[in-house]
Amino acid sequence: MKGISVTATLHNQGVVGRLRMELPSLPDALQRVAAQILEDPDAATRASIADLADRAGTSTATVTRFCRVLGFSGYAALRVALAAEGGRAEQARWETDIDREIEPGDPLDRVLGIVASADSRAIQETAARLDLDRIERVAGAVAEAGRVELVGLGSSGTAARELAFRLERIRVPCWFRPDAHTALTNAALLRPGDVAVGLSHSGRTREVVEVLAEAREQGALTVAVTSFDRSPLAQAADVVLTTAVHETTFRLAALSALHSQLLVLDLIYVAVAQRTYERTTEAFEVTARAVQAHRFAAEPNRNRRSRSQEDS
Repeated sequence: MKGISVTATLHNQGVVGRLRMELPSLPDALQRVAAQILEDPDAATRASIADLADRAGTSTATVTRFCRVLGFSGYAALRVALAAEGGRAEQARWETDIDREIEPGDPLDRVLGIVASADSRAIQETAARLDLDRIERVAGAVAEAGRVELVGLGSSGTAARELAFRLERIRVPCWFRPDAHTALTNAALLRPGDVAVGLSHSGRTREVVEVLAEAREQGALTVAVTSFDRSPLAQAADVVLTTAVHETTFRLAALSALHSQLLVLDLIYVAVAQRTYERTTEAFEVTARAVQAHRFAAEPNRNRRSRSQEDS
């Protein structure tokens, strides 16, 4: 990862947050260890490796393997990280009340604080976990691609549609496919040098996985944007870009992933624009002229009241 070490990534992303995201994709034995930690992170900082292994119904060797999967040298390093994170979390709860449930009678200023804090943390954690070398690989491929296919359903489709709009504006041959059959038939027409991007928070949306698998079969570069880097969608992709989410009341994970997905896609878009600077600049000028006649003329003094209005 360019410029960001594994340790720095874990520090910014959070061990507990990462465990919540990756729990479904871990092997059974590691899932049991993760579940024990998530049940009481503070207790895990005080437990010995033998205690944790016993509660998880596994061996100390499995706990050690679990730690290494997370990027730690061993259980001692994991305990230190959990303890430090616990202290930061307590401070964050005091300052932002981010973990508080939104109640039906809560005033909007409280709701705003909780939602804004959750989205801010998700964006920060997504930025921390991004592998910039992968972003550069995707941007380079998109900039040179003969055809770019984007697929996503539901909220993920909203993010995919936004990237398609942006890439179209800078003359990248790009299509967003909200329909599974259309997406599949067009994926079958891709060739080496083309790019297919699939978005799914869970990484388990069957239609999106099938489209990426078909595109990969045809030799296109396949890119997955998902919160689970060991999901079926990730397995169907050549490049995996992971996102983070923070749920709040009324906004479950799939509904909370949009901002993180947009961050990843916006970074790709900007990186493509950098690589096609002259073409992008010219496209901006052409498109701005095309819609100019549909804009009201600027009124510099629009917000100033006339003397007659003031006197009336």
